[in-house]
Amino acid sequence: MSRMIFVNLPVADLPASLAFYEAIGGRQNPHFSDETAACMVLSEAIHVMLLTHGKFRQFTPRPVADARAASEVLLCLSLDGRAEIDAVVDRAVAAGGRADPGPPQDHGFMASRSVEDPDGHIWELMWMDPAAVPPASPAA
Repeated sequence: MSRMIFVNLPVADLPASLAFYEAIGGRQNPHFSDETAACMVLSEAIHVMLLTHGKFRQFTPRPVADARAASEVLLCLSLDGRAEIDAVVDRAVAAGGRADPGPPQDHGFMASRSVEDPDGHIWELMWMDPAAVPPASPAA
């Protein structure tokens, strides 16, 4: 079985967060969603669990972090090109996100922009030219 990642994020307004994650390409899995949680599938391997604060507190004794006041995680999602990065940022902003909380970067072979969801979680959206990745050197 291939590995999967489930990113669990506390959210204050589940419908607003659902709209944001649909805008960046997620689709809701109704089997793991209810009025306190939404499972958003970004790929076969990547799922984002949007949990109301009450639901999130069921999984940890620690306080729920305010993502606007402190860094809790660094999230990065690869996309297929610069145009897709811009399109996803535009859709995310239209769904209540904030574009470019960090400066856009362009290194020629790699480009990125970031977008903040309605709760302050920042997603870095990046593209890298696979042809620019140097081949691995053989083991000595």
